[in-house]
Parts: sequence; structure tokens; C-alpha cells
Amino acid sequence: MKIRRLGRTTLQVSELGHGLWGMGDWSGSDDNVSLTVLTESARLGCNFFDTAQAYGKGRSDRLLGELIRRVGRERVIIGAKVAPKNWKWPGSPNDRLEDVFPHEYTEQSVKEIAKNIGVERIDLLQFHVWDDAWAKSDEWCRSIDHLKRHKLISSFGISINRWEPENVLKALETGLVDVVQAIYNIFDQSPEDKLFPFCKQNDIGVIARVPLDEGSLGGNMTRETRFPANDWRSKYFGSENLGPTIDRIEKLKKEFPGYELSELALRFIISNATVGTVIAGMRTRAHLEKNVGYVSKGPLPNDVIAKLKHHRWDRAVTPWAN
Repeated sequence: MKIRRLGRTTLQVSELGHGLWGMGDWSGSDDNVSLTVLTESARLGCNFFDTAQAYGKGRSDRLLGELIRRVGRERVIIGAKVAPKNWKWPGSPNDRLEDVFPHEYTEQSVKEIAKNIGVERIDLLQFHVWDDAWAKSDEWCRSIDHLKRHKLISSFGISINRWEPENVLKALETGLVDVVQAIYNIFDQSPEDKLFPFCKQNDIGVIARVPLDEGSLGGNMTRETRFPANDWRSKYFGSENLGPTIDRIEKLKKEFPGYELSELALRFIISNATVGTVIAGMRTRAHLEKNVGYVSKGPLPNDVIAKLKHHRWDRAVTPWAN
């Protein structure tokens, strides 16, 4: 597994990171199975693990803590996220920053996350939602300064709302944000327009999430695919989105018959040198081993990248996507 520097942080992260959302928050997830997969992930060279206070209300954080006890602190880089106090996704300009990430709540949450994981300091602490209307508030600036000075966190980042990659640029201009986490994949290429150039110029680390577009770029979905009502994807791939998505998947399969779509998806992302790591939600050993194998092949050929650029899909923010 190749390692990349995550922006101006001191973190040296694996190109493939492991996301714990499915392990912490999805029905049917078994902690013993999850820990077996996470342990194998560390053995295969993944060292960046993405967890969040909201994933099972601390469940993913506790899983990560157990992983650390199994494999050692030096093999795990913690990417944690503070849930918004109002428990609303995505972030909205209609809400005040003081009602979403007030100082005392943020500090208390960080201490709770650290306790659940079993560490004194979090490598990368991120706000789980954001809206740039909050950028001018002193509240969050005071929180980040306090958390760093008291050595509760090493680096700070922001997880950006779906399909709003530029809704963070004002916050980045403050110089307080070390890392951004954004949706970036074959369909969602808009971070390349303004966000990535700004990050490259200012040495801000980039974490790419949703590499498989919530599963469609895995290549196994059809027009008849249905998810259980308690599965978040049942809303995302509802009547408005499933058909148009499958249309685009079929075009990809036709144009790139020599590739598995999941390989195309992951290697497309690591072909962009601005990206530090891409996090995938790997709940089974089979998925883990496949993804590690794909990423280990390195960037795609330039001619393939050029063709994939034509599959960009610019979408407007909509309720079913959050």
C-alpha cells in the first residue's frame, strides 16, 4: 500500500482508507466480523480509518479503539468527526454555527470521542457538516485553537456537504482548516474546478469519500435493485435517481469492457495527486482484498482518465441525496 502526505499535516496516510460508517450505523453489522475485517485491513497496509460520533452513536469509535488495542496505536491514523449538535445533515445557512458546533459542546464531544476510542489525542478531528455562512463566526475558530493548544487534536478538517464542493472555500481562507473531506468520484468531478486547486495551492489535505457513488459504481446494481426501507440507499436510489444512474453505469460498462467498475472508480480517484486518501466502506474481507488490489495497481493510464472525464455528472442538491 502506497503512502501519501495529507496536506500540511504530519500524517502519512495510505492511499486507501477504511470507512466505518457501515460497521457502526448499518443494520446487520456484526462487531466481531467488523473487527476481523479491520484487523486484516491494517495488516494489508491501510492505516487511515474514518469514524464518526454519529456512526451508531459512538459504536464505530469503540470499534476503532478495539482495533488499536489489537494492532497498536502506531498502525492507526484516526480520522474522527463531531456530529452537529442539532443532528441535522447537511449543514444549512438557516442554522447558526453556535447552534451546530458551540464551543463547549465541541470540546465535550471531542473528549467523548477520544474516550470511546481510548486515546488522549485525535489525529484528525472534522466537523461532520458545514456551511460557509458560518465561516466568519469566532465560535469555531476559538474551538479549534483551544483543541490544538490543549493537544486534544493534532489536525482539523471539514467534511463538505454532498454536491457542494465550493461551500467551504471561505472557511479554508481562514487558514485554520488542515484537511477537507469531499465526495469525489467518476460522476462527481466538480471538486476539480475550484476546491482541489485551492487545496493544492495552500497545501490542504484532501480525503475523497463515496468513491463508488453509494454502490452504483460497484457495477452490480440494476433497474430492479431495491434496498430495505431501513437502508439509507433506499432513499438515495429511489425513483428519481435509480434510472438515470443505471443509464450512466451501462455507458461506462460499454466503454470500458476490460475493467471492473470498482477498479475504474478507485484508480480514477488515486490518479489525482491532490487526493491524499480515498475512504471506502469495506464491510467484508472480500471487498477489502479486491479494493486493496485495485489501488495497488496505481493510477489509470492518461487516455483512460481522459475518457472518464466525459462521464462527469453535475447534480443539484436535493432532499433525497442527504
